[in-house]
Amino acid sequence: MVALIGFVFDHTQEIEERLRAGPGAQCRENQETLPNRWTLSEIAKVFPFLANYSLAGIWKVLQDAGFCLRAARTQMYSPDPQYQQKLEHLLAVLEQVARAPSRFVALFVDEMGFFRWPDPAPDWGARAPAPPPVADRKRSPQRQWRIIGALDALTGRVTTLDNYIVGRRQVCAFLQQIDRCYPNTEKIYVIMDNWSIHTHAEVQAQFKLLPRLEIVWLPTYAPWLNPIEKLWRKFRQEVLHLHRFADAWDQFRQRCRAFFAQFAQGSQALLRSVGLLGNGKLAVALRSP
Repeated sequence: MVALIGFVFDHTQEIEERLRAGPGAQCRENQETLPNRWTLSEIAKVFPFLANYSLAGIWKVLQDAGFCLRAARTQMYSPDPQYQQKLEHLLAVLEQVARAPSRFVALFVDEMGFFRWPDPAPDWGARAPAPPPVADRKRSPQRQWRIIGALDALTGRVTTLDNYIVGRRQVCAFLQQIDRCYPNTEKIYVIMDNWSIHTHAEVQAQFKLLPRLEIVWLPTYAPWLNPIEKLWRKFRQEVLHLHRFADAWDQFRQRCRAFFAQFAQGSQALLRSVGLLGNGKLAVALRSP
């Protein structure tokens, strides 16, 4: 066994490359008959020196050689080459707002959609064989609704606009709405991602018509820098999961609006839950003197 493990270590790079390529890398014409992921049996077929080992023995050899069963992750696009520059600009904006809150406002802006049918989720109930909780659709037709929202980085105030669609016209209308919400503010920083609608000519023209509004672009594919994402998660957990309003569409939308309305005057608890209070990078910037 010692000699075999030494052999495996000698070929670690070769084994790693072959495993990463997938079971069908050398047999493309028979891809339809091959599994998408490795099994110990398939590994034994590819590496002949493992052929005489039991599956448990193969598992042990691979473990000792530094290989194991791992959860995959979603492929992400290349990082934004200007990531650090945009992050530093964002932090500088938050520091400026913290130093002069009567003059400046920073709003994290984003959009999300939700459906009429409730999302399934765990809930308390009798253990099996009793039936599990059900996301009851109540024989209703499926429908989708969308929201654009702004989260005030310093106060936790939430402003929203909802519609069956959120496109460039709704984004423009929302920019006008937040401009009206802060009539005495010198500058409103609108922090948003790089969704194509945000860069549309009509939206950019609207910014020019509202000179107090200034865009702060987030790095591409960096949702962890937009705390409103955690507000959407809270909304899903408290309102969308297992709701009982599938047959009351208008009432359900009112319930959704009521969720966001509770933060219309700001909320320190919300700031804490989304990471704008505490020791995170954004929270520290907002504590600047």
